[in-house]
Amino acid sequence: MMNKPQEAYTFNARQVQDLKRLVLQGEGSSLEFKRKAAYPEKIVREMIAFANTKGGILLVGVGDDGSLAGLKYPEGESYVIREALKKCRPSLSFKETFIPIGNSRTIIQYEIFESTNKPHYLLNGEAKESFVRSNDQSIKASREVREIVKRAQHKKDVRFHYGEHEQFLMQYLEENPFITLKKFIELRGLKRFYASKKLVLLVLADVLKITPHERGDLYSLAFNTNTRTSR
Repeated sequence: MMNKPQEAYTFNARQVQDLKRLVLQGEGSSLEFKRKAAYPEKIVREMIAFANTKGGILLVGVGDDGSLAGLKYPEGESYVIREALKKCRPSLSFKETFIPIGNSRTIIQYEIFESTNKPHYLLNGEAKESFVRSNDQSIKASREVREIVKRAQHKKDVRFHYGEHEQFLMQYLEENPFITLKKFIELRGLKRFYASKKLVLLVLADVLKITPHERGDLYSLAFNTNTRTSR
């Protein structure tokens, strides 16, 4: 559900102080800064990433260095962002707040809620792309990440076969910090479909954790091996 921008807003000193404290935290897994909406689809990608992950806040009118530059024409920036959001499927749930900071400048705050209808996509012609948040970056979601995001919302007891390939993964990850799908395929000679399915099931079963990465998702053990009892 898309909120309409506030039609009337006035300077509020406490609101500005709250904004400054928020900005001091710096960009992270749940906070993103954008100087302006020159490329509104990039802003929508960030919003989709927050919705597909744990939610977050996006501030338009704030520089990467945390400077409060503000927007001279916030209504125009809001308009182009809402137009770009029309390419998002399904639609996002968020709260839009205009925060005047003085000198006829305003910052727009978007609070994006973690979705219960994941994953969300950005339509790009006939193609569609999805994004997730990883640390302070919004990353294009792989097929595996999209599957995990979708199924994690409704998972109950996840069952998987603990065979030789799964045993290999456990041993490999006790000696190495992570493995990629490509490396798993290379080491075990599996077809991509089967290797992908095994990794996805192990993540859903909380045996592995996945860290989305642009050059290939990183799979690691979901528990601390240092706390395991020796065999």
